[in-house]
Amino acid sequence: MEWMGDVNHHRIKTNGIWMHVAEKGEQGGPLVLLLHGFPDTWFSWRHQIPHLASHGYHVLAPDLRGYGDSDSPLSPTSYTIFHIIADLLGLLDHFNHQQVFVVGHDWGAEAAWRLSLFRPDRVKGMVALSVPFFPRSPDISPTQFFKQSYGDDLYISQFQEPGRAEKAFAKYDYLTVMKKFLLMDKLVSPPGMEFIDCLVTPSESGFTGGLNYYRAMDLNWELQAAWQGSKVTVPSKLIIGDKDIGFGGTKEYVVGDVFKGLVPDAEVVILEGHHFIQQEKPKEVSDQIISFLDKLAA
Repeated sequence: MEWMGDVNHHRIKTNGIWMHVAEKGEQGGPLVLLLHGFPDTWFSWRHQIPHLASHGYHVLAPDLRGYGDSDSPLSPTSYTIFHIIADLLGLLDHFNHQQVFVVGHDWGAEAAWRLSLFRPDRVKGMVALSVPFFPRSPDISPTQFFKQSYGDDLYISQFQEPGRAEKAFAKYDYLTVMKKFLLMDKLVSPPGMEFIDCLVTPSESGFTGGLNYYRAMDLNWELQAAWQGSKVTVPSKLIIGDKDIGFGGTKEYVVGDVFKGLVPDAEVVILEGHHFIQQEKPKEVSDQIISFLDKLAA
């Protein structure tokens, strides 16, 4: 891609780890932080990075801890949402930005929601792709919920045991693993698989870093008890695919009064597509992000 040569790459010390960050755009422009999910890296934003930069934004797309060229602690306890948020705050401080626009997909969307919840003073506005804000359940942990709702065969349940998924994945090459995983849970359609070949290989620790996000889910649930019932007050936009497997069971929540009550200043956009919407519908998603940020940056 022609724009690849214009992207600057850094390794920055933040919150006790080294984080790899891809950067593009004028440093004097509004800062946009792009946060990827599982099993991606910064490269999942390859379509949005040049689009945002061409509109005057200063773009940072890190490899979150556990991915790509960022450090990958081995223990799941090093992957709580507070570790992730502290990594991001250190990144903002490094680039001397008090406030930022945040765009996140999948686990990156979860990080964007929680950054907006915990530190609204640091967020001008946020866009979440594929994952809405969900309140903390007071009665049941996440792993118990998924087990009761979907049984032990759901990938989230299978990821909980350290080493189990790694052992299964080791039987195949990286791209085969990703294609089997994504098609198994209908996260993409077969015609939409082209982008898988563009994924960057996992970190030196293999898949463990990314899997540890799932293994820290119950610990996150325990640690966030103090935020029970809290609302996200930051201006927000949710972009979700109508064929996203997660949207099927949450449609009424997303388009209803409950979500609006928890995120009062929220806009919801439903596009035709699946879970990896920013890669399946790159132009539509880029335009939706720009239209939202431009209103807040004006």
